Amino acid sequence: MTDKSTQLIASIDIGTTSSRAILFNRKGEEVAKHQIEYSTTANTTEDGKTHIYTAEGITITASEDLEIESNDNSNAGPTLRFPNPGWVEVKPAHVLANGVQCLAACVVTMERLNKERAEKGEAPYRITNIGIANMRETTILWSKKTGKSINYGIVWNDTRTADIVNKMKSTVDAAHLEKLRQRSGLPISTYFSAAKIRWLLDNDDEIKKLYDQGDDLMFGTIDTWLIYNLTKENSYVSDVTNASRTMFMNIETFEYDDELFKLWDISPKKISFPKIVSSSEFYGSFTVPNLAKLGYPGALSEVAISKLKHIENVPISGCLGDQSASLVGQLALRKGAAKCTYGTGCFLLYNTGEKHLISKHGALTTVGFWFPSLTKDENFPHYALEGSIAVAGSVVQWLRDNLRLIAKAQDIGPLASLVPNSGGVVFVPAFSGLFAPYWDPEARGTILGLTQYTSASHIARAALEGVCYQARAILKAMASDAGAAEDFLDQSVGTYEHAPLSLLAVDGGMSKSDEVMQIQADILGPCVTVRRSPNSEATALGAAIAAGVSNPDPNKRLWTDLTDVVEAIGGESDESFESKSEDKDRRTHWQLWERAIERAKGWIPEDS
Repeated sequence: MTDKSTQLIASIDIGTTSSRAILFNRKGEEVAKHQIEYSTTANTTEDGKTHIYTAEGITITASEDLEIESNDNSNAGPTLRFPNPGWVEVKPAHVLANGVQCLAACVVTMERLNKERAEKGEAPYRITNIGIANMRETTILWSKKTGKSINYGIVWNDTRTADIVNKMKSTVDAAHLEKLRQRSGLPISTYFSAAKIRWLLDNDDEIKKLYDQGDDLMFGTIDTWLIYNLTKENSYVSDVTNASRTMFMNIETFEYDDELFKLWDISPKKISFPKIVSSSEFYGSFTVPNLAKLGYPGALSEVAISKLKHIENVPISGCLGDQSASLVGQLALRKGAAKCTYGTGCFLLYNTGEKHLISKHGALTTVGFWFPSLTKDENFPHYALEGSIAVAGSVVQWLRDNLRLIAKAQDIGPLASLVPNSGGVVFVPAFSGLFAPYWDPEARGTILGLTQYTSASHIARAALEGVCYQARAILKAMASDAGAAEDFLDQSVGTYEHAPLSLLAVDGGMSKSDEVMQIQADILGPCVTVRRSPNSEATALGAAIAAGVSNPDPNKRLWTDLTDVVEAIGGESDESFESKSEDKDRRTHWQLWERAIERAKGWIPEDS
């Protein structure tokens, strides 16, 4: 009998401050969605009320599709906690439970829609694959015997390992560290999982005891924890985009590296590490996890469990770390394409294709994605260079909350567009130092060029330009690593196939503003097209794409190849921005920006 159903891909997306599940159709459209926002993102403001904000400072309110987690410790929440300055911890069982609850809610919505579709004579929806996207580097250790996590997960942005990192930088030969950076693609940093495991071994007696026994301790990032608990097979795997962020994986071989283990004095014989696999393959069959056994204090409702039973045995077949998932979801799938997610800060990934480039400008080398079931001209691992900006959406919040220039975050674009330029004002938003390619933790926020002519609009525009100039600096450095000429951004229009950087796909809060995206396009120049993502949930969509192309039989895939993905999803929602700036003006303003950067550097010496 022919299957008359309409295929959907379910995506479970675990972020730093929320969990969500989304059902996508072939066009990349959301059919169902549910989100749980962690209550620990709350801020108590002057009116005495608690408000939940997005990363860009926009107020979140509960709705049919969005829950705000209870902060009452007598219940299941909270998922996140901040026990000490710089510490960020997550409860692993809660993360799993939130993802499962969101998926159950989507199944409920799908079944309601199927009743409506049946009345219209339309084919029912059916979930055929499940994909996972997750915050990277977050470190979980659990017991092989009980399945329970032993510690709170240490979240990617936790900085408790700073002393370990600084000691290593000061005691290990710089040439050796550089050799290992080229091997792993990563510098020594608090971000990556290796330093977090080292801290746990040094500071947690129970974990140290289990480590010494050498037969019970299991390590995983969020992807591994989810797949292990959501598959009947208890599949113990990590996809390359997540494994490349542990600082244990060789970026060339996709295998664990003995020299990297030795650097951190960690033995893989005393801790189990997951098998490194591709981003798109069969990991295992979905099953409803036993949350009580894992230590979760709440419980799934009987309705949720019954609905999830309907999708048991659906293959989990796609997995990507969040920034790689965003790269895929924004359709930056070809060499020379880049993506920028504008949140509190910015994450930029530049697709370098088959080449794993080691940056000379401080960018990280990571894996973009690897879809081996595609044809030979697409099935190779795609590498990427990655850079980040510390301050993006947070500068908009600062203008709103500290200077009170705007009432709502959404007002920033219209205010900035009241003037044609910044009137000579340059705003370097280095509130906590500068990241790549400047790498100066002593830099601080700086506003230069103020005159009596300066208005609120000039300052607002200069603030947005400050974010966009930093994006240009990172992209310029990445393209230089790829062999571009020093001044390529000042050249005439390039082509998608041959330009070192031809496309910047964008998502996140600031990308929703036409004014901001036009400023970004003008600053980048005519070689680069700025394209707004056709889907605001690009991270979840990327995981869905990874799952939807995974079947070795092309007839059973939701998308047959990358071209099919772009044609099916890109469509009419594609919104692009081209540079309208004059070459002379753009070069002059860039030189002014670089002068401002030099003024902002070294403002707060470390010894002060």
